[in-house]
Amino acid sequence: MKSENIPADIKSKSLKEARDEINEILTQLESKNFDLINIENTYKRLMKLNKHVENLFKIKSREITKF
Repeated sequence: MKSENIPADIKSKSLKEARDEINEILTQLESKNFDLINIENTYKRLMKLNKHVENLFKIKSREITKF
């Protein structure tokens, strides 16, 4: 998934905010009390959040290696 496919509301999240939302989604999925109708959209959002976190780590890694 390319970073340009990540919605603006996810791109604007800090690492902590994205991680918190990921944890909320995982808690829902683990509880088995999730909405089966929206599970596909929830999963896609989880993947986009994960990609955003990955991108943030790559940026930080590049910043660290410059020093």
